[in-house]
Amino acid sequence: MKPINNGFAYSAIAAALFMSMSSAHAEQEQQPTENDIEVVEVIGSVSRFGATKSNTPIVETSRSVSIESLKDALEKGSLNLSQMVTYLPGVTGETFGFATRSDNITIRGLRAPRYRDSIQEQFGNYNAPRTEIFTLEQVEVLRGPASVLYGQGSPGGIVNYVSKTPRSENFGQVNAQVGNFDRRQLGVDINRVLNDDASLQGRFVGVYRDSGTQIEQVNDDTLVLMPSLTFMPSEETSLTFIGLYQDSDVDTAAQFIPVQGTLTPLADGSFLNSNVYAGESDFNKLETKSTQITVLLEHEINNDFTLHGTALWRDGEGDYHQAWPTFNPTLRGRYLNELLVQNGVVPPGVPTGFTDTTVARTFHQADNEFKQYALDLRLSGEIDTGNLSHEILVGAQYQDVETDSNFSRLTGGGVLQGDFRYILDLANPVYTGAPEQAVFDAIYQDRPTNLVEDIGIYLSDQISIDNWRITLGARYDQVDNKTRSDIGNAAENVANDDSALSLSGGVLYQFDNGLSPYINYSESFETVVGLTDTGAQLDPQEAEQIEFGAKYEPNNFPGLFTLAYFEIDINNLPDPNALPGQQGQQNGEATLKGFEFEGRFTLGEFNFQLAYTDLDTEDQDGLQLSAIPDTSASAWVVWQPEELLPGFRVGTGVRHVGESVSAINNGIATALRLSPFEYVTPDYTLVDLLIGYSFNENFDIALNVRNLADKDYQTGCLFRGDCFPGVRRTVNASITYSF
Repeated sequence: MKPINNGFAYSAIAAALFMSMSSAHAEQEQQPTENDIEVVEVIGSVSRFGATKSNTPIVETSRSVSIESLKDALEKGSLNLSQMVTYLPGVTGETFGFATRSDNITIRGLRAPRYRDSIQEQFGNYNAPRTEIFTLEQVEVLRGPASVLYGQGSPGGIVNYVSKTPRSENFGQVNAQVGNFDRRQLGVDINRVLNDDASLQGRFVGVYRDSGTQIEQVNDDTLVLMPSLTFMPSEETSLTFIGLYQDSDVDTAAQFIPVQGTLTPLADGSFLNSNVYAGESDFNKLETKSTQITVLLEHEINNDFTLHGTALWRDGEGDYHQAWPTFNPTLRGRYLNELLVQNGVVPPGVPTGFTDTTVARTFHQADNEFKQYALDLRLSGEIDTGNLSHEILVGAQYQDVETDSNFSRLTGGGVLQGDFRYILDLANPVYTGAPEQAVFDAIYQDRPTNLVEDIGIYLSDQISIDNWRITLGARYDQVDNKTRSDIGNAAENVANDDSALSLSGGVLYQFDNGLSPYINYSESFETVVGLTDTGAQLDPQEAEQIEFGAKYEPNNFPGLFTLAYFEIDINNLPDPNALPGQQGQQNGEATLKGFEFEGRFTLGEFNFQLAYTDLDTEDQDGLQLSAIPDTSASAWVVWQPEELLPGFRVGTGVRHVGESVSAINNGIATALRLSPFEYVTPDYTLVDLLIGYSFNENFDIALNVRNLADKDYQTGCLFRGDCFPGVRRTVNASITYSF
């Protein structure tokens, strides 16, 4: 992949800006339509293309849903999707610390699948660029199992982000950002009504970034072009086309630095620099391209029923090279001296001539690809049967995803064969270069392609009777999950055909004082490819959740408060007593339970956002889920003194993340003749700051600082022997011109 062309990027954005300003209808003003994303005083609302596939208000939904608008995220200084959710309950936004490869988000302790406009967008690893938040209206987090609406997926919940789409009014925005670590970003967002009756509307969103990072050798560059067009042939019908092209060129932030020297001190009591670079600048890279077309359909059949649809075609590729400190086969100790002794190359006590902080390095190359076709068609309507009012949702979904990942990996860089040319002293790094390409070509592994085809039909009914809201849902899925060898090796072809029935239900009661207690039950499933010891097909992993809580919307001031308790049981997990390499039976179970609180409210000139999570997890070995914090709490407040200092605003936030544990399971410990052990990563607290000023409706400036004290911390350490440094202090100044 060629590097991003700076001239092309600036030319594309400049051309779009020029075209918008020369539009024949540049001064035409229109009123927003009911299809626009609604923004209320305290919290945004979901849309028909949102996480619940319904515009039912959150306070009337017996599920846990949180929304973060782009405006609120930028106020907090969020630079990416992971940071955009760090002030939401039940969510860990930076699970693996400072990252450039992907957005690592977990919900209720489990990795969260990501959706765009209600269609899953991310499949496989490192084959597509990260989502750029400037292209979004808002991010929605639906917590808990969601298979009734989305089919197979994680029982923790989903992240759905809503794309910017054309509106029935003329506006534009140019946002320029400059930050530490040589970060520079330009964003353009232009909307135009293209004809006299406003039946044709267009929007262009563009992002260009040229940026360094807290690791000197790691860059984070990207180009995004997102044009969209809405055509409304009648008052009843709206058809929106969204094109999205993204080309990103980054190095990988995760350096996989050993636990000793990060979580625990070295033998001399010192620690490594948390921003040490273990790769090779001329070798490391993650170049990703992605092209997609999304179609959004909305057709009002009559006063009672509306047809909605989302269709997506997406194609992406990634070229990933990285060098990292070699992992020890025994999972304990990562430094070269230990590696040589434990592999019998050097007898114990014999000097090797290497420092205690020297590591062997593994060199990895991978080429990743994916293709996706998806369609979700839904009919929604409102009908009455006697005293009952029904909001009906009937849908059908089809998805076809193909992912392919081939790689070459030179483990240890040849040290076990006596080649020490590529070792690195992490305390005093001197970079050596990487092996010749011929070495990787000789060990290239052409892996089977994974193909998943999913067909699902679903039904949901929200019943209203007086102050009661009763929700019932069911979905049936047929999933064909298989692998296909591209080199004709039939032994590598494995297929699973699964079917699953998922159910959900909830009851909520709205008191006149704004309090709404509720209870819900929901299920999820996820296909597992493989065979049991007897040759039978593995069953899908299944989960069920019971959640009860309350929502409170005060009558005397704008605000929304939610409190929830949940228990999730997951079964058909690998056998906790199986040894590595064995085909274990599926009799493992995991349990997740916890409390979540969220509050958003306005008091006078102050806007508040509060969140708290207490999470208790237990995997199939009886251990706490690895690298998942047991608690988290956050508070964000913004003061806007309109009478004293019109246009001025100042905000501050505190994010506390509790300790996490990563322990070795008994099966691996037995196989490797190790005593059970665990790593405990300490909790940490970070402070964020905002200072902003709006000169008028056209100009706004802001200064954001995240991790104000520049705290050096680890977000988690894994039992395999590495830690993940957190995001250091980031300072970002922005100026926005609106027209």
